[in-house]
Amino acid sequence: MSESPARHLNLAGASNFRDLGGYPTRDGRLVRWRQIFRSNHLGHLTDDDIAVMRNLGVRSAFDFRGTEERAAALCGMPDIAVHSLPVEPTVVAALRAIMAAGTALSTAHAVDIMRDSYRNYVQQNTRHFRALFAHLLEDRAPLVIHCTAGKDRTGFACALILHTLGVADDIIAEDYLLTNRYYRRDPASGSDLPEDVKQVLGSVQESFLAAAFEAIDADYGDLEAYLRDGLGLGAADRASLQARYLQG
Repeated sequence: MSESPARHLNLAGASNFRDLGGYPTRDGRLVRWRQIFRSNHLGHLTDDDIAVMRNLGVRSAFDFRGTEERAAALCGMPDIAVHSLPVEPTVVAALRAIMAAGTALSTAHAVDIMRDSYRNYVQQNTRHFRALFAHLLEDRAPLVIHCTAGKDRTGFACALILHTLGVADDIIAEDYLLTNRYYRRDPASGSDLPEDVKQVLGSVQESFLAAAFEAIDADYGDLEAYLRDGLGLGAADRASLQARYLQG
């Protein structure tokens, strides 16, 4: 039996570059390999990294970074189409506001604010995730979805994709948590924050992603209603996505 492709591609300039392929669905199919990738930002790609991505056939990038984040590290691969779906970062500013008020920051503050940011993906930024799915329906693969670290905005987007394709919750959680194995945090990021707080910000926890799905339940009733009413995915759209991105 042939071996599966590598899930994590060890790029020098993007530590969290991973393939969403190979995951089984509830009906016995598999997500196609080498179609949808997820990553931290692509602003530090080396020449060798670019060669790898060209060999993969990556044609499109969907960038969830905010305006200033994107300007600070533009995509290092000029021959792919970059689509900006800006979800502005709020976490570091919220933590700095707590510090400015004279409160000593703790990891509990960091966890609470991370969970709030995930709720905001649903409450304030659903239009950007809806736009991603509109692009996916146009079959622009192979493609890469990313933000700055490739863990939060990207993590929520990829969880939605895997849910739509019929992957089980526990497998989606496993994919989400792989960031903790592969992501190399920029030590200069949020350099004025305590180290234990920065460690929370540079990792993922199941409770972060759970907060987004709690907001979905609160605002839409359940995930199925969110896919339909929030993301605009009808039954035919979901069948089309499954036909494109599943095998077997």
